[in-house]
Amino acid sequence: MAAPLPYFLSTITEELQAIRRNWFWFLVLGIGLVVIGFVAIAYPLLATATTVKLFGVLMLVGGAMEIVSGLWTRRWGGFFAHLLCGLLYLFVGTVFLERTFSSAAGLTLLLAMFFFAAGIFRIVFAVGQRFSGWGWMAFSGFISLLLAFMIWQNFFTAVFGLIGTLVGIELVFNGWSWVMLGLAAKSIPETGSPPPATPVA
Repeated sequence: MAAPLPYFLSTITEELQAIRRNWFWFLVLGIGLVVIGFVAIAYPLLATATTVKLFGVLMLVGGAMEIVSGLWTRRWGGFFAHLLCGLLYLFVGTVFLERTFSSAAGLTLLLAMFFFAAGIFRIVFAVGQRFSGWGWMAFSGFISLLLAFMIWQNFFTAVFGLIGTLVGIELVFNGWSWVMLGLAAKSIPETGSPPPATPVA
């Protein structure tokens, strides 16, 4: 009779079997995300509006939760901080829902500022430290600066499509990773399956 596996190996085996049992749903999720991602890339205006509105809804939900949690702890010193933060969330969420494309312009501008700051930081850090592979980091910094410059030069065009396009690209790559996980999980051998037969000489 085979000796039982150590507890940590048993746990790993159980997790692998749980992943194997759900490989089909991982595959379905991945394919769905890839399809939605390509739709977002094909229709960036719709994807941008949907993303901004969804962000606005999340802000409203977060604001309501902040206010409720503040009311539950009225005697706590941080009550007014929770209340003001919740009201701010509600205001920003309402603006995102009511002024969708104006909000998209603000988010696009923030994205350009992020690319610019990240590019400067990478270049300065890489050139200053000169570590192994610093050239690639400096190159990625120049790419970030280029993206920031392109957004700034084509700001009014980028407002209507950049966010949706980036969301679509992220969904495609995220979905593809789920597809790969599902296919890998399918190939995990089932516990108790007979070992492959060895050829007889």
